[in-house]
Amino acid sequence: MLWWVLGSLAGLLVLAVVGVVIWSQVGVMAAESEPLDAVRADERITVTDDSAAIVLSPADGDSDTGLVFIPGAKVDPWAYAALLAGAAAENDRTVVITKPWLNLAFFDPRGLDTFTDLAPGVDTWIVGGHSLGGVRACQLADDADGLALFASYCATDLSDSDLPVLSLAGSEDGLSTPQKIADARGLLPADAELVEIDGASHASFGDYGAQPGDGEPTISDEDMRALVAEELGGLAGSFAP
Repeated sequence: MLWWVLGSLAGLLVLAVVGVVIWSQVGVMAAESEPLDAVRADERITVTDDSAAIVLSPADGDSDTGLVFIPGAKVDPWAYAALLAGAAAENDRTVVITKPWLNLAFFDPRGLDTFTDLAPGVDTWIVGGHSLGGVRACQLADDADGLALFASYCATDLSDSDLPVLSLAGSEDGLSTPQKIADARGLLPADAELVEIDGASHASFGDYGAQPGDGEPTISDEDMRALVAEELGGLAGSFAP
C-alpha cells in the first residue's frame, strides 16, 4: 500500500513538472523583427549571443557600468534589445539581457555573477527587469550596485538598504498599474526615484506586440526608447565619483 501511495505521488509530481515545462513553452511572446534588425545593424553596438544571455556593448569597448536585465515572464529576451540599445550606443553602458530558464525568471536559480562574468571589464552593475523579471531583480539586488524596475515592483523588502533605485511605470499600463507600483513603494529605499512615463503601456517596455489585459499606449517607440535611455543614464551617472 505504501509503495502504491509513493508511486502515485511520484507520478503526480512528474505530471506537474511536465505540465509546467509545456506551459512555459506555449505562448511565448516573440520579438518583433524590425526593431531587432535595427539593433543588429547598429555599428555603435557589439551584440554577443551567449547561451546564458544577450550582451549589448559599446563597439569601442569602453564601458565601466553595466545593466543585467531580466525579461518578463514568457517574453523572448530579444524583445528588449531595441529598448536597451540606447544605453549601450549612446551612454557607453554594457547591457546583459538574461535568458531565464523555462522563460520564467522565478525558475532560474543562477546568481548575478553568472551574467556579470560575461563582461569582466565592467566594475559597477545595475540589476533590473521588466514585470516579473523585476521581481526577480529585487531578489538579486543585494549583489548589485543599483536597481532598475521596468513596469514592476518588489516583493522583497529593500527599504533599509542604501541601494540607488529607479522605478519606471507607464501611465497606460493595465498590468503593473501605476497604483500597484505606488502601493509597493514602501518596500524600496526612501530615496528611490519613481518615474511615470506618460502614454506608456506594459508592453511599451519591450517589442513583442500587444499583451492581453494591457492598456493602449500613446507614446511612440522612439520616444519610449529615448526616455528609458535617459533615465538609465541618470541612474548610472549617480555612481560616478
